[in-house]
Amino acid sequence: MSTYREKLSILSEMISFARVDRAIRDAEYDFLLGVSEQLGVHREDFDSLFENKVDKIIPKTQADRILQFHRLVLLMNVDSSNGHPDEIRKLHKIGLRMGLRPSAIEQVLSIMHQYPDKIVPPDVLIGIFKAHYN
Repeated sequence: MSTYREKLSILSEMISFARVDRAIRDAEYDFLLGVSEQLGVHREDFDSLFENKVDKIIPKTQADRILQFHRLVLLMNVDSSNGHPDEIRKLHKIGLRMGLRPSAIEQVLSIMHQYPDKIVPPDVLIGIFKAHYN
């Protein structure tokens, strides 16, 4: 399980990602708040992340990195903006920084268009990353 600092880092990265297109829409905020609650982050700490940055901590395990990448894909598509080009570039960059395989990242970004609301099912996403790591 992640430490509280790691959870804040996860949320901070997601907030930064949501700001790529210059505005955080209500749907994005609600999604971020839901992730915050799921992670057990206090509401005051969550809200403070919109004003204060925290140190970036890369998730330790491959599973945690894939989960964070999936959260970011969901966040990108939560407002139905069809993936702003800057968001796709930043998502790709974040995936690489976390040590995910470029080919797996690209496959996820291309197949997401095949699913309703571009929500790649977790089992499909995991299958993609497994295939690229075997």
